[in-house]
This record gives sequence, C-alpha cells and structure tokens, in this order.
Amino acid sequence: MKIAVAGTGYVGLSIATLLSQKNEVMALDIIPEKVEKINKRISPIKDKEIEEFLKNKELHLKATLDYKEAFQDAEFIVISTPTNYDDEENHFDTSNVEDIIQKVISMNINTTMVVKSTIPVGFTENMKQKYNIDNIMFSPEFLREGKALYDNLYPSRIIVGEKSKRAEKFAGLLKEVALKKDVEVKFMNSTEAEAVKLFANTYLALRVAYFNELDTYAEIKGLNTKDIIEGVCLDPRVGNYYNNPSFGYGGYCLPKDTKQLLANYDNVPQNLIRAIVRSNRTRKKHITEMVMKKNPDIIGIYRLTMKKDSDNFRTSAIQEIIDRLKFEGVEVIIYEPTLDKPTFHECRVENDFNEFSKLSDVILANRYETKLDPFKDKVYTRDLFARD
Repeated sequence: MKIAVAGTGYVGLSIATLLSQKNEVMALDIIPEKVEKINKRISPIKDKEIEEFLKNKELHLKATLDYKEAFQDAEFIVISTPTNYDDEENHFDTSNVEDIIQKVISMNINTTMVVKSTIPVGFTENMKQKYNIDNIMFSPEFLREGKALYDNLYPSRIIVGEKSKRAEKFAGLLKEVALKKDVEVKFMNSTEAEAVKLFANTYLALRVAYFNELDTYAEIKGLNTKDIIEGVCLDPRVGNYYNNPSFGYGGYCLPKDTKQLLANYDNVPQNLIRAIVRSNRTRKKHITEMVMKKNPDIIGIYRLTMKKDSDNFRTSAIQEIIDRLKFEGVEVIIYEPTLDKPTFHECRVENDFNEFSKLSDVILANRYETKLDPFKDKVYTRDLFARD
C-alpha cells in the first residue's frame, strides 16, 4: 500500500519509519536538508530507534519536496505538520494542516486524510463542513521526544477518530508493524479523539505541576522532598512514575496543549485547567527566586534540552527562567553542545564545559548528569531521581 506522510518531525518521521517496514511510504517536507538526510538514511532528529531503523532496516521509504509526488495514489495521507500555539489568537495555528488539506483537495484524488497533528477540539468536523469533504479523520499520537518510534512500536493504545472500515484499516496498519502484542484499539468520533489528546497531555502536565508544587513546599519548609514523594507514591493509586521534580513542564506538547484545552473551556465552568497553566509559571518564578538568593554574578545554564537522549529544546522550561534571570540583571551563560551559534536568547553560549563551569557561580541543571559531579557545590537542580 502507498502511504504519504506530510511533515517529518517526531510524529511524522516515526510514523513514516514505522509504516515503511511493510508499506511504500512517501514522506513530504519543505526543508531540502531534511529530505536529503532521510533519503541517505540519516535521521534529522535525535531518536535512537529511528536512527537504528534508518541505518539497519530494509525500509520502503522515500522523502520528497513535491506534494503531488507524495500524495498521488496514496491510500492514506497522514498529516503531521506542526501546530504552534498562537497566544494572541488564543488557539493553535492550524494553517499548516489546512494547507495540506487544500493541496489534497486540489488534486481531486481518492484518498483518506488522517490528521496526527494536535488540533483544537472540533477541528476535523469544522474542516469537513468548510470544504464539504468526508475523507478526513483524526488519530492522536502519544509519543515522547527522543522515544517517538519506540512508543509507536510499543503503543499504550491506538485511537482512531472514526467508526468505519477505513478507520479499522488504518488501525490495522499501525498494529501490524507494532512489536507490542494485544494493543488496545479504540474507535470514536474525531471530536472525542481530539479531546482525548488534549485531556491526556493536560493530565500529564497536572502531574508534573503537582510534584513540582510538592517540591516547592518541601524546599521552602526545609523538608526532604524525596522522602515525601516516595511515601506518597507507594500508594498504588498514585504510582511511582512521572514524579521527578523539574523546573516546570516544557517541550513542544504540554505547554501548548494545556493552553489550547483552557481555550476550549470558553463558557464552560472550570478551575483546575487554568490552575495547571498558572502553576507552571509560578514554578519558574520560584526557581528564579531560589537561585537569586545565592547572589550570583554569573549563572550557568547546563543544557537547554529537558530530557535525556533528546536534542529538542522548543519551549523548554529553562528558557523562561533565563529571561527571568536576565530581568534580574545577572549575566547568564549557556552550555549546550547541540547549539552551533555563539549566542542564545542574547546570552553567551560556552561549549567548553570546563570554561563554562569555571565561569559560573551557580550552575542550573534541570536534569543532573554525572559530568557535573566535580562541580556539585555550584549546581542547583531539583532532579531527585536522576531520570526524566
């Protein structure tokens, strides 16, 4: 079967790699360098499984800049283009998704579009009405950055936003190439599937915010955060996972998805969703205040990335903290080996680790690594369990 995938970020490239094991997959992107890398079997993103699959597996995968080449004769067109949150308009910028929809319509082809980009609740139905089409459905993804293909090979669940033969066929394609057996598959309307995605990510953000607020309390009161968390999480209803304090939730998904869900609550009573968004800002303010109490002249930021084994730092929590520290008037320097430019956020980038450590009065590390051991006295971190 021929399948097209529009967009080769974490979602698109992992889906393209996954499905190309047993299908002919055409991956579409607008960046020539990414297309060239994929065709040379080099991953443009850091993801262990994607890198290994591209290098070692026999994949029926080709990348292209030409949407007509990608879409022609494709039975399914998976849309996984970015949807950044527009704070001024108070909703996702879905223009990239809609652009793909318009291109497909203009080709007048017999295909089914499957949206995997995160979108507002009601978007799919809106597109059906706006363009008078029926060949579109939504299927959420539940992937971690740096573990995207792994999470497609061992999915927590497969959800497809339609109750139809073509929905069953698409779910079957995903199941067929997964390594996990007995994957639970749920079919529902696209609007409910869109809500599942936003509510799932907002719950994860809630969990991050909860343990961060627990940590804030313990830090201010001089208590042992680790003991409290371990005691709380021994309750099986709470569970010992996703409970490591941090500088706040960040990344591409949680900040924008929580804001979009809050926007979807317009004219619906709520307190909790708004509190989750506010809690993240409060946490970053608290981290800034605790660091400033040390009266540093130069503050070193150890890594912009939020997770181990990831090269992504889009909207990482540390970026707002950097802005807050600069507002306080202190000098900020950054150690980030993946950056190849001399400045970031108007701060000096110092990629000589020894020089970075020597210059910094305090080193902020959202996630602690053994590399920091010789400078432990300088390090401020809330990473208690040395894991994501």
